[in-house]
Amino acid sequence: MTSLDVLQPRLPSPLRELVDDRFTRAGVRLLLKRDDLIHPELIGNKWRKLAPNLTAAAGRSVLTFGGAYSNHLRATAAAGRLLGLTTIGVVRGQELADRPLNPSLARCAADGMRLHFVDRSTYRRKTEPDTLAAILRTARAEDAYVIPEGGSNRRAVHGCQALGAELRGHADLVALACGTGGTLAGLAAGLAPDQRALGIPVLKGGFLTDDIQALQQRAFGGPRGTWTLDNRFHFGGYARTTPELEAFAADFEHRHHIPVERLYVAKLLYGLVTLAEEGAFPRGTTIAAVVTGAPFTP
Repeated sequence: MTSLDVLQPRLPSPLRELVDDRFTRAGVRLLLKRDDLIHPELIGNKWRKLAPNLTAAAGRSVLTFGGAYSNHLRATAAAGRLLGLTTIGVVRGQELADRPLNPSLARCAADGMRLHFVDRSTYRRKTEPDTLAAILRTARAEDAYVIPEGGSNRRAVHGCQALGAELRGHADLVALACGTGGTLAGLAAGLAPDQRALGIPVLKGGFLTDDIQALQQRAFGGPRGTWTLDNRFHFGGYARTTPELEAFAADFEHRHHIPVERLYVAKLLYGLVTLAEEGAFPRGTTIAAVVTGAPFTP
């Protein structure tokens, strides 16, 4: 078994109140759940999803999937370096193999991750047994422990259940940005019956409800907790931002002296400010916003 104790995670992660007049005017109290402070390299929900999978890998090489700017790939590569594990990253986009590595993939490679590029059609079929077997064969990783894209599987959902448990009794509503849905699936299961979770998807398409339900089915045998999604704040989709979102994030950093990761956390905070200004939260509501990541610096 791989012991993660040597990494000295900061758990439970800090919970801090944030005074912001946009929430105060709405009669809402805002807390930040600083999962970005769990570990400097396995940040936020990446720790919560990777930790149980790395333990299950039990020293085997680890293969996982991601796009060219994947936070998950970087976290997996860092974990491999810190724990002495071989890591293989299957990257979406065969055409990228012939280009210089971008800063995100360069960090993965520097941490020892072996990058294996596949065409986008193959990547879309990566969960099909025959396609996965072919990927493992061509990546010379037949014996590897496989972690899905974004790290979201049954073990990851159980790992994120602890996040909900840490927030019991502290907030009426817990909100977070969602990519693959694994963190929300576990978080909702860990909350108390009188609490609810709100997910802000960062991908457009409105498909995440089915994915979260499927993850809870695999992890718990059925639905757990009370959760909803608001699909309005993706700003064009994954890895997309706009000048409006950039200005909002910069202003938030200036107001509160807290770094704001743009692809997930900024969309969450923008969504919560908008909802507060719309009067979506009853006066007296306490909201805990989960900071699931930090800005990437090459």
